[in-house]
Amino acid sequence: MQSSDFDITNLDYHLPEDRIAQSPLEHRDHAKLLVLDRSKDALTDKSIADLPDLLDPGDLLILNDTRVIPAKFTAHRETGGKIGGLFIRETKSQTWEVMLEGARRCKPGETIRIQAPNQQDVPVKLLRRKEAGHWIIKPESSQTAEEILSRVGQPPLPPYIHRKSASEATTKHDKTRYQTVFAKNPGAVAAPTAGLHFTNDLLNRLHDRNIQTASVTLHVGLGTFKPIATTTLTEHIMHEERYNLPEETANAITDCRKRKNRVVAVGTTALRTLEACATQNQDFDHEHRSESDQESNNRLVSPGTGTTDLFIYPPQKLRVTDALLTNFHLPRSTLLALIMATAGISRTKYAYKHAVNSNYRFFSYGDAMLIV
Repeated sequence: MQSSDFDITNLDYHLPEDRIAQSPLEHRDHAKLLVLDRSKDALTDKSIADLPDLLDPGDLLILNDTRVIPAKFTAHRETGGKIGGLFIRETKSQTWEVMLEGARRCKPGETIRIQAPNQQDVPVKLLRRKEAGHWIIKPESSQTAEEILSRVGQPPLPPYIHRKSASEATTKHDKTRYQTVFAKNPGAVAAPTAGLHFTNDLLNRLHDRNIQTASVTLHVGLGTFKPIATTTLTEHIMHEERYNLPEETANAITDCRKRKNRVVAVGTTALRTLEACATQNQDFDHEHRSESDQESNNRLVSPGTGTTDLFIYPPQKLRVTDALLTNFHLPRSTLLALIMATAGISRTKYAYKHAVNSNYRFFSYGDAMLIV
């Protein structure tokens, strides 16, 4: 099958609204886990707590250690009009790129004020309007974006999670739970949700079983929620996201290959980072290379820092990742297309139907699937 032959309606499925998780479970590792075994075409209902027994000693889990920043904020115009904002990135000139909702009548040069609870508001100047509600703004402060947002920001929950109010208790709870326990490098405006299921106790149990871990960083951007609106996958434009793959992680993958164990990506963001850093040239000729050549050229990664707009979809094959732990994703999403490239189209559709019928919880605060 060529990529142009992929029927975009494969990415559609029926999901009752009550299956969309609105809040996390009390215990992170109590989430359901649907195990999809590709070699047996089998599904098994398990729990995240069972993960150490579902992996082999010597397997290597790749975790995304990005840290979600409190990127959501509220501002007011001098006229009193309310504006919702979402921080996207800070430039070298200390300006911000943001998304503003309710700013249709705003003009470049205008000053708005970001609300800071129990503190002085932060004035920012609107410099220029970009496409799709994006603006470049300049805070009237010498502090960094991270310092300002730590005072004024709220967790950037995805649009399908609804909160009646941004109460202090709710905000504090989401700040803790919409963050992995191993989060380290700030920069994401959405959580790498498969990692939300891990606890320190679960990590210790994995290590006790000699299941190893290594980290990459991919700062998840808004593009993760952007639906596919084109008629073919090849027409869809991915947003770039910043990544870092440390040398020690590349070495850990090399060692994992030597002992013939599996590289298991925790989340689609970790998987995309691995595949973006694969040592294989995309023009590598599988058909005329020996298996040993493919092993040396196709199964390792090169360390480095950069940006990626990699879009993985059928019939593409993964070059580094052997197994994937992932949440359940939105219809018509690039992430669901990635799952189909990993597990197969028919297997993915069957697994999602089973999850819906078995009352699995979907999306960011929902349950998970392990594809082996």
